[in-house]
Amino acid sequence: MSLIPSFLGNRRTNVFDPFSLDIWDPFDGFLTSALTNVPASARETSQFANARIDWKETPEAHVFKADLPGLKKEEVKVEVEEGRILQISGERSKEQEEKNDKWHRIERSSGKFLRRFRLPDNAKVEQVKASMENGVLTVTVPKEEEKKPEVKAIDISG
Repeated sequence: MSLIPSFLGNRRTNVFDPFSLDIWDPFDGFLTSALTNVPASARETSQFANARIDWKETPEAHVFKADLPGLKKEEVKVEVEEGRILQISGERSKEQEEKNDKWHRIERSSGKFLRRFRLPDNAKVEQVKASMENGVLTVTVPKEEEKKPEVKAIDISG
C-alpha cells in the first residue's frame, strides 16, 4: 500500500518504516534540468554552496560566522581580494566508499563552496583575523574609527 497516490508517480513506501517514507516533490528533477548548461565546476561548487554565513557589524568590527561542521581549518581558505572582497572557500571531500559497505542514505553534502562579500569602506582589510572552533569559522574585520565632525558653537549677537 502506498501513501502517495499513483497519479503522482510510481513511488513505493512502507507505512511501518519511517525511514523509507518517500514524499512526492513537485520540483524533483527541476534543478538538474536547469543545470544542464552549467559547467561541471560550477555544479560542484553549488553542491555545498549552502554554507550558511552570518555577518554582523559591531561598533569595533564586522564579524562573519560560518557553520562548517566536519571541516578542518586546513580545508578552509579565507582571502581578501583587491576591491575589498572577502572570500571564504573550502571543500568537503566525499567519504570513501568501501566495496563491502551498503549505504542506506546519503544526506550530508560534499563538494566545494565559495562565498564572497564586498566589505564596506570602513573595513581595515590588512588586519583581518580568522579562527575556527567546533566547526564554526569566525572572521573578524576591524573597522576604522569614524571621525566625528567638529561642531563649533557660534555666539549669537544682539
